[in-house]
Amino acid sequence: MLFDLDGTLLDSVYQHVLAWREALEAAGIDLSVWRIHRRIGMSGGLFVKALARETGHPLTPEQAEALKSSHASAYRRHLDEVKPLPGARDLLSALTDLGVPWAIATSGSDTTARPSLEALAIPPGVPVITRDQVAYAKPNPDLFLAAAAGLGVEITDCFVVGDSVWDLLAAQRAQALGIGLLSGGYGREELERAGAYRVYEDPRDLLLHVDELGIRAPD
Repeated sequence: MLFDLDGTLLDSVYQHVLAWREALEAAGIDLSVWRIHRRIGMSGGLFVKALARETGHPLTPEQAEALKSSHASAYRRHLDEVKPLPGARDLLSALTDLGVPWAIATSGSDTTARPSLEALAIPPGVPVITRDQVAYAKPNPDLFLAAAAGLGVEITDCFVVGDSVWDLLAAQRAQALGIGLLSGGYGREELERAGAYRVYEDPRDLLLHVDELGIRAPD
């Protein structure tokens, strides 16, 4: 199983939204919070491109990098608010006990993702793929392909678990089965239209129904 991070295992989507708003306001750019939320889950670079399109104000490469850096700094100020989603630790522990390999693939950079991972107590050896390790982030499939390679398995043998349409579009392009979670703020219908094979409320709900994915305790 290949997991997204923000909104899938961590209750951190709105901290990212607030961090982007702070970065944008500091740069004199006015963008509604709901528009920011709709872009969470894609890479920072794509976010900035979408921002330029929606505001009609093209950004230079230097301005784009400054915005991403400002977002990372603002997000770190919200880190003490970030907690694992209900059932996240239990789900990961259960998969480990069942012998199901799992990895994390996030559009976040090392700067924002690594500190957040401490809340999940990730065991040594679990592959964690961040934006810095691939050419393109979601909705491109690179992150999930790298995570599958890190586990030494075929991507077609994987479930991809994510909370955003960007995760599920990437899962489709990687030819993996997508599992949607509502814990990032997207609706069930949106996730299903983006390719979700199953949709659950949060990690706890997924754990309660993990048998629906064909994952069972050994006899």
